[in-house]
Amino acid sequence: MDASRFIVITGGPGSGKTTLLDALRESGHSAMPEAGRNIIRAQQAVDGPALPWRDPALFAELMLSWDMRSYEEAGQKSGTLFFDRGIPDTIGYLRLTSLPVPAHMMKAAETLRYHRKIFIAPFWPDIFGQDAERRQSADEAERTCEAMKKIYTELGYDLVPLPLCSVEERVRFILCETSA
Repeated sequence: MDASRFIVITGGPGSGKTTLLDALRESGHSAMPEAGRNIIRAQQAVDGPALPWRDPALFAELMLSWDMRSYEEAGQKSGTLFFDRGIPDTIGYLRLTSLPVPAHMMKAAETLRYHRKIFIAPFWPDIFGQDAERRQSADEAERTCEAMKKIYTELGYDLVPLPLCSVEERVRFILCETSA
């Protein structure tokens, strides 16, 4: 599988990742959805236990499963694919919540690789906001971004910070960086 086609956009919550991925989709690019927000919606709909504020370890297992399925699905598609977070994000989440990282999660992150350039959306106080699924504080959002920087760097990826600018400018930036 050609992992150089798999472009991850990561960072803390409320930093514009999903908006950016929506814009990439609208401009004709393929993108894989974020695990966390979708799992939260599904678990809230059935009053399930796998919510980050109920059982963070179970939530992390579901995120890993979702991201591995997304990775496999992406491998069956052609062209460049953008990911709203990647498998290493689950490890960053566990570390942020001071939970142990199971060996199988590290193995997944080491085995299922992405493009060497990882785009990181820095904490951006001007656009950060909370909602029914995003309950993190601004401080936690900033710490999440730092946790993602640490795990992706540890796994040998090159971090490319996204500029704090309009969505259209971010799209141009990413497309320029990935075509180089």
